[in-house]
Amino acid sequence: MLEVRDLSVAYGRQEIIHGLSVDTLPAGQLVSLLGPNGSGKSTLLKALAGLQRARHGQVLLDGTDLTRISYEQRAQSVVYLPQSLPASVHLRVFESVLVAARASDLSPGATADPEQILSILRRLGIDHLAMRYLDELSGGQKQLVGLAQALIRRPRLLLLDEPLSALDLNYQFHVMDLLTQETHEHGLITLIVLHDLNVALRNSDYAVLIKDGALIGQGRPAEVITPQSLAEAYTVTARVEACSRGVPHVIIDGLHGSTP
Repeated sequence: MLEVRDLSVAYGRQEIIHGLSVDTLPAGQLVSLLGPNGSGKSTLLKALAGLQRARHGQVLLDGTDLTRISYEQRAQSVVYLPQSLPASVHLRVFESVLVAARASDLSPGATADPEQILSILRRLGIDHLAMRYLDELSGGQKQLVGLAQALIRRPRLLLLDEPLSALDLNYQFHVMDLLTQETHEHGLITLIVLHDLNVALRNSDYAVLIKDGALIGQGRPAEVITPQSLAEAYTVTARVEACSRGVPHVIIDGLHGSTP
């Protein structure tokens, strides 16, 4: 399980995350991290991944304080997929996922199962790209390969920064469905930054809403995403109404406090 206690993160003298605490998140939960632009979502993920040092506080994963262990130790159980992927190396897609699988295996000389790699690519709908080179792919295709590299490592904590941003509607649905399955079946804790609140309502087990580096709300998505919290976090007037299938849906009516 994951617990964040009184976490503060700064760039130089500018504090971005201010004493943030998140209730215990058990394994097998997909958690949406929500908030307006500049609220500190990406900074929080980097701090959890060990890429940005915490000024204060604790990040406990199964009782181990991640802020007190090395980045190499943390990388054995935590995988972070950034919003902007690094420049592609001249590797085939299959090879790149194989490298990721080997990097996560502590056994000397261990080899990854090729069928497991093909299965992940197949489930993401990109098995036809297995022999293509990374530097030949589109942005959305690279994002899917990055997700395959993350999933093949079977982390305990999976951190995803806007993994849907370059994907069309078909792949967005496909990816969220797969992430839900992987999280539940393998007991991951998946923390995913989303801007689409309706995706969060439909797919999340839990939601954390922040603004200006401080907590606005946490809990079940339908309890966190409310007209009141949307007005506070996003400064919009909104309704949350059930569609014909009973699924809650956010409808934005305008800017909060504006005159019609």
